[in-house]
Amino acid sequence: MDKTYTKDEIVLKAKEIAQMISETEEVDFFKKAELQVNDHPQVQQLISQIKRMQKEAVNLQHYGKTEALKKAEEKIDSLQDELDQIPLVKEFKQSQMDVNGMLQLVASTISNTVTDEIIKSTGGDVLKGTTTKKDCGSK
Repeated sequence: MDKTYTKDEIVLKAKEIAQMISETEEVDFFKKAELQVNDHPQVQQLISQIKRMQKEAVNLQHYGKTEALKKAEEKIDSLQDELDQIPLVKEFKQSQMDVNGMLQLVASTISNTVTDEIIKSTGGDVLKGTTTKKDCGSK
């Protein structure tokens, strides 16, 4: 190992990576889609209805109104299905998944690389995922 890094240096590098991610096509598309969703009257109306029905469902559940709760949940599902059929909403959700996928890729790349470096630095086998066993004084 050539250099030992501090936690602050690592956090600084993470912020640089975050800045890079925020400037990708995926994030740019997400931001544009979010603006369009926020400016779309039908989408906003459906979201308001869903939120209103969710509050009602919480109250119905609190008071044990099971039949009314079931109807409210069915209405919420119906409104959510209607919302999900709007092409703009589909694009927005896809863009969320794309950005999340990139974040997951970065996180798993870091995790896997750290694990591989630990294995290599202890003389282990990266392909097997094992470190070299040292005699710890056990007999």
